[in-house]
Amino acid sequence: MTAADRGSFCTPSPTLRYAHRSDRSDRGDRGDRDGRADEVVGVTDLVTFGETMLRLSPPRGERLETTETLGVQAGGAESNVAVGAARLGADAVWLSKLPESPLGRRIVGELRSHGVRTGVSWADPETSRLGTYYLEHGGEPRGTTVIYDRADAAITTVTPAELPTGALEAAERFHTTGITPALSERAAETTTALLRAAGEAGTTRSFDLNYRSKLWDPETARAAYEDLFEHVDTLFVPRRDAREVLDREGDAVEIAHGLASEFGFKTVVVTRGTDGAVALRNGAIHKQGVFEADTYDAIGTGDAFVAGYLAKRVDGGSVADALEWAAAAAALKRTVDGDLAVITPGDVETVVDGAGGIDR
Repeated sequence: MTAADRGSFCTPSPTLRYAHRSDRSDRGDRGDRDGRADEVVGVTDLVTFGETMLRLSPPRGERLETTETLGVQAGGAESNVAVGAARLGADAVWLSKLPESPLGRRIVGELRSHGVRTGVSWADPETSRLGTYYLEHGGEPRGTTVIYDRADAAITTVTPAELPTGALEAAERFHTTGITPALSERAAETTTALLRAAGEAGTTRSFDLNYRSKLWDPETARAAYEDLFEHVDTLFVPRRDAREVLDREGDAVEIAHGLASEFGFKTVVVTRGTDGAVALRNGAIHKQGVFEADTYDAIGTGDAFVAGYLAKRVDGGSVADALEWAAAAAALKRTVDGDLAVITPGDVETVVDGAGGIDR
């Protein structure tokens, strides 16, 4: 890898500065990209790591093969979580690697517009690219179609040395997903390294299984996930993936107990689709139903759920309160176009309080 390909990580002249976690007076965007690097300073509630792509979508009712127009939006599981959490009041930072190009800058600009701080290693655009995915909305009887074009994206060459692992020492929580280690060997190694570093720093680590069948098969994924589990404190897993990928049997409560017992998770959250979610924490089971929603765009619903949960937890909320916020955030996301949960704490409170309807 050349020096240009390794890219540069933004540091404030010349090293990244952090404050003690108890000093939370230094919040907000800590700098402006000037062509060299991003600047990240101070403590934070949440750090996430992973790939963000450009989502390209034809207008509803049109097909990819005939459309003359594509909507452009940022989308990636970990940045979706960062945006959702930031919009719900958490101080969130997203770490990744992007090509130093207009497309890479587009990603950063969109995430920052929602209050997320970015820690990006910038790669040479001549030797790397930004992943994209195409989304064609369907409707009965035609399903929604997703086509990925992410091979050789900049994130596939990321290494721990390129990223500000010191940020993990200044964070209350670190979050990543099972998508990132599927992208490349280097991405997998970096995911493990960041989880390990967060643990050594005393930062609570969460991991959303987020299995993607277009990236790997269940057996390969299960082996990789189980290698990572020793570095995870909180696991989010859909009931279906627990059964089909992790080879678990039983209902959600039995799955949660089994995973916590075998891998030592402090918290296990099992989502159950229209049946809601179950969380196991310190031996206690918490259950949460779903909030009904008219679905406009379901993409990103799971990420909004995680964002709501983490935002409430870093704000001092209980597991039960966090589950309620998670369910409300997920319902709200289904009413919004795009990957991102463009919602507010007030929106969530309205759903939780059952006070929906027309706001006149």
